Amino acid sequence: MKITDVRTILLTAPIPPERRWRSDLGTNTKFNLAIVVVETDEGIIGYGEAKGEALAMKTIVEHRLKPALVGEDPTRVEYLWEKLYSGSRLGLALKYGRPYHGHNLRGEVLCAISGVDVALWDIFGKSLGVPIYKLLGGGIRSRVRAYGSGGWAPPGKAGAELAGYAEKGFTAVKMRVGGLDDEDFPNRSIARLREVRETLGPKIDIMMDAHGALTVIQATQLARAAEEFRISWFEEPVIAADDLRGMVEVRQRTTIPIATGENQQTRFEFQEILDARAADVLQPDIAIAGGITETRRIADLAYARGIVVAPHNWGSAILWAASVQFAAATANCIILEFCQAYNPLLYDLVTTPIAVAKDGYVDVPTGPGLGIELQPDLEKKYPFEGD
Repeated sequence: MKITDVRTILLTAPIPPERRWRSDLGTNTKFNLAIVVVETDEGIIGYGEAKGEALAMKTIVEHRLKPALVGEDPTRVEYLWEKLYSGSRLGLALKYGRPYHGHNLRGEVLCAISGVDVALWDIFGKSLGVPIYKLLGGGIRSRVRAYGSGGWAPPGKAGAELAGYAEKGFTAVKMRVGGLDDEDFPNRSIARLREVRETLGPKIDIMMDAHGALTVIQATQLARAAEEFRISWFEEPVIAADDLRGMVEVRQRTTIPIATGENQQTRFEFQEILDARAADVLQPDIAIAGGITETRRIADLAYARGIVVAPHNWGSAILWAASVQFAAATANCIILEFCQAYNPLLYDLVTTPIAVAKDGYVDVPTGPGLGIELQPDLEKKYPFEGD
């Protein structure tokens, strides 16, 4: 089997005004998506999500990565990852057994490689008629615990919002804090946390996410005040890529576990977090960190340190499926993010239902590859509106 074409599908799903949410990152008005499509001479097609700027993904995938892929065997997934990563220095990388990454191999390029990598795993599974988790060692679990991720509501409404997640079946939920509450920090965040804990009771796990918007002093102040609410983790109190030492300080000053990693790329950046003892939970995003291939390596590094992973999973149904397949095969993957925002590209992109069971778990798709089928005429239903 040979790769005959590599292209992208660009989609936009507008968010109606009544379904929008606001955080310190702004107000979301639409979801853009770049789907990487890898075609073969045997008619098997693989799909992946590349979580960069959509137009940039199209350019990088079709003009930089495609020439290195056409004519190759798509089931040589790890070899092709090394080829895309090392470029013209692939021979050196394989000869000496260490990475010789090519020029400008972070940021958008790694996002594009991530999408290609998932598409290749999808083809590999489809070619053998098995789900991806079977290729990753056979599978650890057939069901994956998930947490409902959202939580932007103000005081007086925060409890009801998170209770709505619990009513769907989630036994763990995550809410945003910090920069969102800057008008009266930390009192507003603390009030919302108290309201959520009192509404949900003691049996639901609660995580909080600051989007890296706080200083070390602010994060410490909030963490210490939040300890009474039994918070399962404090996500991105500061931005690890910008202030790794600061994250270490926050971790040392609280009993709440620290989680981070959604913006990090490759095992090398995660190794720095591990070496610094900056986090208790790593959150690689498969569509950013380097695809399934590199996320497995990241998880192995964490496993050797006794650190768990909980993949960042905020995107389309393709990323959701890739994350579920990864979680099913990874021993130290304890839980999976499940976006609760309005997102048709998550819930309506595929024919397979995207849902959580009443016990807070999702069933791992058992179909070949990613285990999902895309809906027809997606480009007509979600025409791309630009970045």
